[in-house]
Amino acid sequence: MTTTLITGANKGLGYETARQLVAAGHTVYLGARDAARGQRAAGELGARAVQLDVTDDRSVTAAAKIIEADGGLDVLVNNAGIAPELLDTGEPIGAGGVTAELMRETFETNTIGTVRMLHAFLPLLRRSSAPVVVNVSSALGSLQRMTDPDSRQYQYAGVAYPASKAAVNMVTAQFAKAFPEIRINAVEPGYTSTDINQRRGGQSVEQGAEVIVRMARIGADGPTGTYVDLAGPLPW
Repeated sequence: MTTTLITGANKGLGYETARQLVAAGHTVYLGARDAARGQRAAGELGARAVQLDVTDDRSVTAAAKIIEADGGLDVLVNNAGIAPELLDTGEPIGAGGVTAELMRETFETNTIGTVRMLHAFLPLLRRSSAPVVVNVSSALGSLQRMTDPDSRQYQYAGVAYPASKAAVNMVTAQFAKAFPEIRINAVEPGYTSTDINQRRGGQSVEQGAEVIVRMARIGADGPTGTYVDLAGPLPW
C-alpha cells in the first residue's frame, strides 16, 4: 500500500488529487490548516486527516511524527499555495505595486513551506522503497515563458507568485540532484478554477489534478528533476 501526504488538501486541487489517489488505492493523508475542515474533507473521501500548516514548524513536525508513528510515507505532494497578489478583479499586483511584505507572505507558503515540508519528511521518505515528491508549481514560474512575448504567461504582470514558483522549480532541481534515490518533480496543473484565482481558471480541478496524480504514481523507475505539464516537459 502506498501512503501519500497532500498539503492544502481540504479543497480545490489538493482535494481532487486526494480523491483520485484514494480511488487509485493510496492511503492518503489529507493535510489542512483547519483541523475541522480537514476532518470533514477526509471523511468525504475515505482519507486520513492531519492538521498541517506549512508555515508553522511545530505543525509540520507534529504531522511528521503522526505519520511516522502510523507507519511512514511514500509520496509527498506539496500542493499548498497562495496568491495574495490577485485582486478581486482577477488582475495581479504588478511590479509597480509589489511590496516586500507581499513577497514575504507569498514565499512563506509557496516556497519556504515546500522546503519546510521536505526537511521534515525526508527521513520518512528515505525509508520508503519508492519515494516520490511532487511539487505543485506553475508555468508562471518558467523564466522562458515569462520572457517570451508569444507565450500566454508573458501577459501576466504579477511578481510575487511567479517568483515563488520559479523558486520552487529551483528547489525541485537541487533536491533532485541531492537525493537521487527520491523521484522529485515539479508540475504545472494548468489554469484551474480554484479559490486562489476566484474560480476564473479555464479548466476543472479534475483536469488540473491529472498531472499531479500521474507524477505521484510514477514509482521508483520514474523521472526525477523534471518540470512538466500533461503535454510533457516545460522550459525552466
